[in-house]
Amino acid sequence: MSKLTDVPKRILIGRALRSDRLGETLLPKRIALPVFASDPLSSVAYAPGEVLLVLSIAGVSAYHFSPWIAVAVVVLMFTVVASYRQNVHAYPSGGGDYEVANTNLGPKAGLTVASALLVDYVLTVAVSISSGIENLGSAIPFVVEHKVLCAVAVIVLLTVMNLRGVKESGKLFAIPTYVFVAGVFIMIAWGAFRGIVLDETMKAPTADYEIKPEHGGLAGFALVFLLLRAFSSGCAALTGVEAISNGVPAFRKPKSKNAASTLALMGALAVTMFCGIIALAMMTKVRMAEYPGKDLFHNGVPVGSDYVQNPVISQVAEAVFGNGSFLFIVLAAATALVLFLAANTAYNGFPLLGSILAQDRYLPRQLHTRGDRLAFSNGIVLLAGAAALLVVIYGADSTRLIQLYIVGVFVSFTLSQIGMVRHWNRHLRKEKDQAKRRHMIRSRAINTFGAFFTGMVLVVVLVTKFTHGAWVALLGMVIFYATMSAIRRHYDRVAEEIAAPDTPSDDSVRPSRVHSIVLVSKIHRPTLRALAYAKLMRSDTLEALSINVDPAETKALRAEWERRGITVPLKILDSPYREITRPIIEYVKGLRKESPRDVVSVIIPEYVVGHWYEHLLHNQSALRLKGRLLFTPGVMVTSVPYQLDSSEAAKKRARKRSEWNAPGAVRRGPVEKRAKEPSNGGGHGGGNGKKS
Repeated sequence: MSKLTDVPKRILIGRALRSDRLGETLLPKRIALPVFASDPLSSVAYAPGEVLLVLSIAGVSAYHFSPWIAVAVVVLMFTVVASYRQNVHAYPSGGGDYEVANTNLGPKAGLTVASALLVDYVLTVAVSISSGIENLGSAIPFVVEHKVLCAVAVIVLLTVMNLRGVKESGKLFAIPTYVFVAGVFIMIAWGAFRGIVLDETMKAPTADYEIKPEHGGLAGFALVFLLLRAFSSGCAALTGVEAISNGVPAFRKPKSKNAASTLALMGALAVTMFCGIIALAMMTKVRMAEYPGKDLFHNGVPVGSDYVQNPVISQVAEAVFGNGSFLFIVLAAATALVLFLAANTAYNGFPLLGSILAQDRYLPRQLHTRGDRLAFSNGIVLLAGAAALLVVIYGADSTRLIQLYIVGVFVSFTLSQIGMVRHWNRHLRKEKDQAKRRHMIRSRAINTFGAFFTGMVLVVVLVTKFTHGAWVALLGMVIFYATMSAIRRHYDRVAEEIAAPDTPSDDSVRPSRVHSIVLVSKIHRPTLRALAYAKLMRSDTLEALSINVDPAETKALRAEWERRGITVPLKILDSPYREITRPIIEYVKGLRKESPRDVVSVIIPEYVVGHWYEHLLHNQSALRLKGRLLFTPGVMVTSVPYQLDSSEAAKKRARKRSEWNAPGAVRRGPVEKRAKEPSNGGGHGGGNGKKS
């Protein structure tokens, strides 16, 4: 089967890379920014809309609170960025929040952070792609009509791109991310120029709509609760900030410095874009409603269930640039594309964190190793599967999915910053140098404020979003925590059980005797080879064993055995119910019971075939038997392979594939023009034009 899938795999993800080429996959800052920061940068496409959606519950009059909410989000963003700049310098190994919490607060806190981050990464993919589908759907009706199908297709496409490797996918993602950032800044600058300098009136498509408040005239505690809920929705702009601290190993040297610079640039860009879009939304009188069909009115009539509510950024772009203008189309396309690519933050964070957790024995070991293209392929596939499942369950609806969002990320923010405070306290107790102490005290103050602020936001998020879907994210965290704890217990139990003792044990004591059994169905070349091998082993006892399923065949086997004069005793076991596996297992267990200190060696002749479909026709009984014998103590199983002609053909095909070179991969030309090249033609091909 591996041969059958080899060609499609190479076409999709490219040829395997050697381990010593890992350094070539490291990222410069200009590529690292779109790779690790595309999530917080792209969140400005939906975070302002989420703020207005919540405020619309109290009607248009509540919109004047949005600038203050934006200010609170900006303060929080700068606090988190400043805090994480301390993280990347203190813990550059790539463990990020998990490593900080695990080292300073203990394994339980570390596992809580890991669970929160894994859930948040899955939701990042689901929310980003669903939001991108909605943005694209405003221009292409087919996408709206088949939201789930299109979202899953994008997940598959992103998965393939990431399987090709971080650097390769980063180059693909850089252009649309930078186009999006440039487009938003041009929109903000042009909108400000038109509104402030030219004093022009810009109106969003929904400027003349009215909003029917679900709860009009809110005051006191109800209003405070609404504002806190709007603030928690706006905090979606902070998701993905932690990905840079988790991805420090992917940066070029100096890793910590480059990661910190990228973090600062990302924070500055994100808050400027977020505030600019909120300001333009107020200026152009954008109207948003949680249930637009019944809560938005045009000329006194509800817009109806057929109405498609475009995102805030689309409405602002239409007001500033004009509907159908070149810049409007470019920004709309870049917005949809960058939202798809925002999922790349999770595609880089989730597999790397999964690898670290696997190394610590909290996840299966398969997640620790890199794939053909030096990416953590198993982690990438696992993330894609979980995100696709969420998209299907929630119908690719970003408004429903976003309610599950940001709980996990603020759990990790808070525990990470508390861990950093303890980190600095531990180092301050030992440090005597006054300059270094001042630096540590300043860093501790930043992390202390970050822990307090993010902890407060976590409480707000839990209180305001719990009944709106945040409980699902918490449930996901609990499931991840319980699963990883169980995996760790299993690995610890196995490690303890198989640890080599310092004193002699039963495993190191030589068995009294070896009783070898060669399984025989009929006399042919594989059987003769297995018998010859068994004789070479010089066992204490050697016998051939056959199962009597068909009396005529058994009689013919015995006659042939005697005719050939084979010296190995042949034992026949009756099987009235025509079973093969059970009589052999019972016979072996009987031998073990009679002589517990003996070892039973079962030798099985097997065919080696060259085509995948031939495996269905051979060796099935042997596979079942080996599976059962593995659970029988004191039994060794040996396969004696016999290669059929078709397996030789498979070897030739494999040899041909290894010698094949893609067009243009082999350099050609006269030898004399390339001095100092080995004359044997190794490397790039000889002067006769033949392939190397």
